[in-house]
Amino acid sequence: MAMLEMKVPSPGESISEVEIATWLVADGDYVEKDQAIAEVDSDKATLELPAEESGIITLKAAEGDVVKVGQVVCLIDTSAAKPAGSAAVAAATPADVTPAPAKEEKAAAAPNPDPIKSDSYAAGSASPAASKLMKENNVSANQVKASGKDGRITKQDVIEAMSAGFSTDAAKVWGGSRNQSREKMSMLRRKIAERLVSVKNETAMLTTFNEVDMKPIMDLRAKYKDAFAKHHEVNLGFMSFFTKAVTEALNLYPSVNGQISGNEMIFHDYADIGIAVSSPKGLMVPVVRNAEQMSLAEIEREIKRLAIKARDGKITPEDMTGGTFTITNGGVFGSMLSTPIINPPQSAILGMHNVVERPVAINGKVEIRPIMYVALSYDHRIIDGKESVGFLVKVKEMLEHPERMIFGSKDPLEVLLGI
Repeated sequence: MAMLEMKVPSPGESISEVEIATWLVADGDYVEKDQAIAEVDSDKATLELPAEESGIITLKAAEGDVVKVGQVVCLIDTSAAKPAGSAAVAAATPADVTPAPAKEEKAAAAPNPDPIKSDSYAAGSASPAASKLMKENNVSANQVKASGKDGRITKQDVIEAMSAGFSTDAAKVWGGSRNQSREKMSMLRRKIAERLVSVKNETAMLTTFNEVDMKPIMDLRAKYKDAFAKHHEVNLGFMSFFTKAVTEALNLYPSVNGQISGNEMIFHDYADIGIAVSSPKGLMVPVVRNAEQMSLAEIEREIKRLAIKARDGKITPEDMTGGTFTITNGGVFGSMLSTPIINPPQSAILGMHNVVERPVAINGKVEIRPIMYVALSYDHRIIDGKESVGFLVKVKEMLEHPERMIFGSKDPLEVLLGI
């Protein structure tokens, strides 16, 4: 018998421990090399743990356990033969092949010296990872189209169902009892809570507001979105315009792009923009690096790539570290106005909100325009009121005059005249 000890790899610099969020296999299962066998939570991201070799697996840690980097979490008997119809190869097995009975599969397993039991799942039900995701998002089985063997619901099935846009709130109904339930906070959620409290306690955070007439951007999108999508193979959204406007404004107001480190202020000659995106695990903030050098199409592609990684649970700590400024869009959930919390160690964050038609005065006349309220929360220790207001006004100006993004926030006529 050849037993391979699988140890927790380091997810990134400064991370010394992780939490076993979900085992994707059951004790005694046969696993293939590189198959995802577990999801682990660090204080920065959720990562998949792949099997290092093929064989029968013996779990040495339970879901919810906090384990050190380098600690053994499972054993793999690499000398074990692959059972016929094992779950590890079910996805690759033709539909007309009948899997071996569960008892026969267990009989092929190597003796387990110190097993930690986990619930196995029957055909037609949800896998452990899928069940956990469904519970977290109030998704019922009848809302998900199963693609697994024998009608099993996989984690990817749940992600695809949620991405399709159904309302998960409809799945949650009052039970009529006065029961309570408790659920342990994940390591990621605990770290987010800790960071949010520290921001409130350790920064002089203020928020300034403004409003943006979105008609110029919306007219531009309506005119060019089809040609843009055809040429660049990516859709033209609001976020690329906001990102571009922000990078131009940050160039004019470098303190908004800076941070405090002890008794020093750090200023960056680049703009790494964090884009807050929703994922099954909660809010993630992947970073678009050197956004100041990107075109609108490049920004859209990078945001799409990072959003898909976050949605599929494949985002890494490296994807979310090193940002200099953050943009968050509560408008996609219907938010009219909010005061976003700074993402440390950054010094400012821009909050976008929903677009609502409102009556506004245009050249002395009342017109109905699509208006968005925007909010800039900032650390007053490094950013003065004049800079914060000036930054937000500059973002507003460039969004209301999109052509200025091409000329570095200047009026095209001024560029033409050289003034």
